[in-house]
Amino acid sequence: MKYANVSTQIPGTKSKALINEWKKYEADKTGYQAQIAVDHGKGAMLFDVDGNSFIDYTSGVLVTNLGHCHPDLVKAVQEASARMLNVYEYCNEYRTKASKAIVEAAPEHLDKCFFLSTGSEATDSAMRIMKRALNKYEIIIFYGSFHGRILSTASAGGLFKTKKGFGPTTPGIIRAPYPYCYRCPFKSYPDKCGFMCLEFLNEVVSANSTDSLAGVMVEPYLGTAGFIFPPDGYLPSLEKWIRERGILFTLDEVQSSCGRMGYMWAMEREGLTPDIVTVGKGIGSGVPVSVILMRGDVVNKALGEGELGSTYGGNPVSCAAVYAVLEIIKKDKIIENVKKIEKIFKQRLTAFLEKGKYVGDIRGCGLVWGVELVMDKSTKEPDAKLARKLISSCAENGLLIGSVGKFGNVIRIAPPLVINEEQAEESLDILEKCIISL
Repeated sequence: MKYANVSTQIPGTKSKALINEWKKYEADKTGYQAQIAVDHGKGAMLFDVDGNSFIDYTSGVLVTNLGHCHPDLVKAVQEASARMLNVYEYCNEYRTKASKAIVEAAPEHLDKCFFLSTGSEATDSAMRIMKRALNKYEIIIFYGSFHGRILSTASAGGLFKTKKGFGPTTPGIIRAPYPYCYRCPFKSYPDKCGFMCLEFLNEVVSANSTDSLAGVMVEPYLGTAGFIFPPDGYLPSLEKWIRERGILFTLDEVQSSCGRMGYMWAMEREGLTPDIVTVGKGIGSGVPVSVILMRGDVVNKALGEGELGSTYGGNPVSCAAVYAVLEIIKKDKIIENVKKIEKIFKQRLTAFLEKGKYVGDIRGCGLVWGVELVMDKSTKEPDAKLARKLISSCAENGLLIGSVGKFGNVIRIAPPLVINEEQAEESLDILEKCIISL
């Protein structure tokens, strides 16, 4: 069975008309993507208004982990919507069920949760909790980090493009290098450096801290900066560094949780025990919701009554979605499928390093992979134009991909976690064909 089928030019006539109409009214400030107008989705597939079908490697920016319009999720959301849309802070059945389910699904030391609307809200709240809990104001953030687009999180993050023109930035943010081994700032190599980034963290703190460290917030991998994964052992060593100093540890799992890395929680991969975990995207699988998981003693020390909230946080529809997502992950054996499909992606993508003239690096795990495109493998000069060309070429052949990275040159491979073996192989055939033809 062939899944992808493109029978028109991209964009097709109907897509082109709809895109032009849309741009008349909404400010065109979104990122670059294939020029299609989406009509509907099912599982790992998207279909445009011209009748073309595409295998999806974007998952709505790593949101639709359970695929597009999983029937059990749709049913749960429909039933909740018919009863209540929003009751703000009142207790209700959906919020109670969702809070119990997510705390029981989390590692035992994270015994409290709180519902919000977006990843940005969750990371902003995590920083506030760390500051109040220790009555200190400095937070360590890493180069290339992305923790949201609201002023506080964009200001804290380690990417120029999210801060450009919005200064001055939030005081108390101390930034340190993240181990981007392909482009090591120390010109070293993973098998030689001994976590030089972590050693350098002492110098960064010594030069910038006023002795008011509250905590560290870090991503299990840098998503927006280019799907950059630290070497094995780095994050446990970072946690040890944090514990030795008696400060708090927030793991930003907005993108990496709910099975994306082959584990329910990214923290499980290397046995991390953060004090606070921010969760979003996949926990709603298309329904806007975020959650903070945390140690009860930390949040109770930090905040009093009425000091954490959100207009839409914990609304019945989103909470119904959270409960349904957690049930589907267990019932449909989503984690098991990720581990199975991961083997296919790892084997096929690794071969692209030799086959692709402009493929500089391949990195990832589970169902989140980055393909870094360069002008020349010896110089590693990034090539964002080539990434855009590949996006268009793949779409013309029935595969939807996106680009990320501080240079815009990393192809984002993050299909819905329900993708099957046949779809995986077919999509990788398309990607290989398009990469070789660059």
